[in-house]
Amino acid sequence: MKKYILTKAALLVFIITSAQTQEKLDTIYANDHKNVALFFPKAINQGITGAAHFIFTYNREKHQHFGLLQAKPGKESNLLVIGADGSVFSYILKYKEQLTRLNYFIPKAESIGKEKPVAMVSIKTSNSQKYLSDKEDYYRRFCSYLLSEKHRIGRIKKRKYRIILSVENIVFNKEELYFVIKIENRSGLDYDLNFLKLASETRKKGKKKSLQRLYQDPVFKYKMPTKIGKNKAVKIVYVLPKFSLSKERRAILELNEKDGERNLKLKVSHRFINNPN
Repeated sequence: MKKYILTKAALLVFIITSAQTQEKLDTIYANDHKNVALFFPKAINQGITGAAHFIFTYNREKHQHFGLLQAKPGKESNLLVIGADGSVFSYILKYKEQLTRLNYFIPKAESIGKEKPVAMVSIKTSNSQKYLSDKEDYYRRFCSYLLSEKHRIGRIKKRKYRIILSVENIVFNKEELYFVIKIENRSGLDYDLNFLKLASETRKKGKKKSLQRLYQDPVFKYKMPTKIGKNKAVKIVYVLPKFSLSKERRAILELNEKDGERNLKLKVSHRFINNPN
């Protein structure tokens, strides 16, 4: 009889544990005075929140399985996490003053799908074209996704000649930085684009300080226009190899008009380059 009771108790524990494991998680609660830890089955490759009052932090340099979530009071939002194996997880985020749960161990079964991986084809003459095609296809899809997002990294904007140049977002993904750039033409004339270049330069200190500028070549450009009509706006994505800047340097975005003089230079602090989304 004693053996039967133990077996029955163990079975009951198994049933309860299984029910908890199978419970579908769709909403995660957080606040601004406690860290909520999310543990994923694979290392986190990217995590993006839909609003600035929700902050999800994770190790971007050394991929790890967990991230920390905090929130400030505000409307509900969402979290999108992509694992190292391409698994995609999506949750609703809500602010809650009193939390009853601080740790979430997320099973692989909660993945809503899989990001199409870049085919790691050996770079040989016969396969190089396929590799480049797959790589560009990945860039194109991820750039399209970024343009659909409303997440902002900060106020980075330059106005001149009724032309507005701004950097809306900087995202780190797969060893590359994605710059989401917006150009608005609020003038009465079309703007013919000559070039849009990104460089890093030494911050000028004193009259005798020489200015050193190093241009960064994008590996991919998405939705690059040749003309911006009057009272029109365009969004572009530049993909560049990952880089960082010291406190003595900053990034410069140069917009140049073809056969015109409406040229703009936008300064981007090293803080935004070193702390992308």
